[in-house]
Amino acid sequence: MIVKILMLIVFFSVMIGIGFYCRKNATDVNGFVLGGRSVGPWLTAFAYGTSYFSAVIFVGYAGQFGWKYGIASTWIGIGNAVLGSMLAWMILGRRTRIMTQHLNSATMPEFFGKRFQSKGLKVSASVIIFVFLIPYTASLYNGLSRLFGMAFHIDYTVCIIAMAVLTGIYVIAGGYMATAINDFIQGLIMLVGIVVIISAVLKSNGGFLEALNGLAQIQDETVSTQPGVFASFFGPDPVNLLGVVILTSLGTWGLPQMVQKFYAIKSEEAISKGTTISTIFAVVVAGGCYFLGGFGRLYSGKIDVAAEGFDAIIPGMLSDLPDILIGLVVILVLSASMSTLSSLVMASSSTLTLDVLKESVFKKMDEKKQVFTMRVLIVVFIVISVILAIIQYKQNVTFIAQLMGVSWGALAGAFLAPFLYGLYWKKTTKAACFTSFVTGTGIMILNMLFRSSFPVLLQSPINAGAFAMIVGLVIVPVVSLFTKKPEAEMVEECFACYNKKVEVSQKRSLIEN
Repeated sequence: MIVKILMLIVFFSVMIGIGFYCRKNATDVNGFVLGGRSVGPWLTAFAYGTSYFSAVIFVGYAGQFGWKYGIASTWIGIGNAVLGSMLAWMILGRRTRIMTQHLNSATMPEFFGKRFQSKGLKVSASVIIFVFLIPYTASLYNGLSRLFGMAFHIDYTVCIIAMAVLTGIYVIAGGYMATAINDFIQGLIMLVGIVVIISAVLKSNGGFLEALNGLAQIQDETVSTQPGVFASFFGPDPVNLLGVVILTSLGTWGLPQMVQKFYAIKSEEAISKGTTISTIFAVVVAGGCYFLGGFGRLYSGKIDVAAEGFDAIIPGMLSDLPDILIGLVVILVLSASMSTLSSLVMASSSTLTLDVLKESVFKKMDEKKQVFTMRVLIVVFIVISVILAIIQYKQNVTFIAQLMGVSWGALAGAFLAPFLYGLYWKKTTKAACFTSFVTGTGIMILNMLFRSSFPVLLQSPINAGAFAMIVGLVIVPVVSLFTKKPEAEMVEECFACYNKKVEVSQKRSLIEN
């Protein structure tokens, strides 16, 4: 116990120390929100990865989908690496950085407002982010309850408040730069932790081949009558597995807290390096989490999933590990949760301050007041998320849990298509963006309220979220073809940034003789 407590004290001390060290970088809006647009590849790549993979992934999704799909759940991690990280960086990274700087936009709603010359789009996007990021933030605490109970035997409420307060301190003090540096350290912990934990779990089951053989012997006729299905290549349900891959991978393209990482990156070289680093990080962390979860059914004798739920699977798998490894697990999950929490509260506070309050309420708000307001709102968002998490835990309010489940799909379904087409296609219209906002959030809200009325395949919030994103990708170009075209002069001004001539070294481009 002393070792575990010392590990926590060192971890929290480093996080807070970095927050105060970075105060000098958080004196204006550009510095507080974007780190002065001078963040290098390692910090940006790790910030992207640690914001992507939280305790929801490690404890909730890895346990749930590993139980459902067996070792085939590893495909989710592979999809996260290829589609959610590598292709996101390649397709969105450079263009996002160039156009957002050209338009002087620091948030996703501000991008929509300036790209389409629409205050309505800006405010609408801000409202959607506020409504759906708060419950998503609250969900981050869920994965900690069982792990802290297992490791320290302390009340879940204490865990929530401690994590929220400590995260708030370093984010408020140091802004984006403190978040990015802490994300890097937390990312290193996640990389080392997941490798060590997988090795320990496999060793306790006789090694990889023995564990895989044990998994092949398990049969659940309520899932599939095929022998060895949980150790098979595509698992018992490849169609729903594909839905999970799409939602958790393609969804990052439309999440404001993820896309905003590209706003702050320093240079072309940083984008190239960041793509590689982010992809490798996702392979190890996401691939490792789902790979680990795939062996969950080996522990069916000690875990009552029907009574305890899927969140009990990963803690149950780890409960017999040595104390030092359990301490590492707790630090790993704390790292995953705090990095994502810091990213979400930064996105929420900056959006509400810059896109709603400054735009509509306090139009003469200067830089100093904007930064102060963002700091105050970070406290507000953290307090709201803590209250929601405690209410959901103490009272078992299912509505909150359902809202958490649809938030990712609603945000990505609303924003992915307008943002992507806005970067690449000059003919994208304001009406098409509004349509995507309505359909993306509408599909997920209806799924939450009237789930049984949906087709069987779309009753799952995971599949409904994937469907909402695909609908957006289709509906935006279709609506754009039949609605009022944007002003040609405005569009050309937005896209002029891509045609600007720049000099590069010959190692990056061959000259013509």
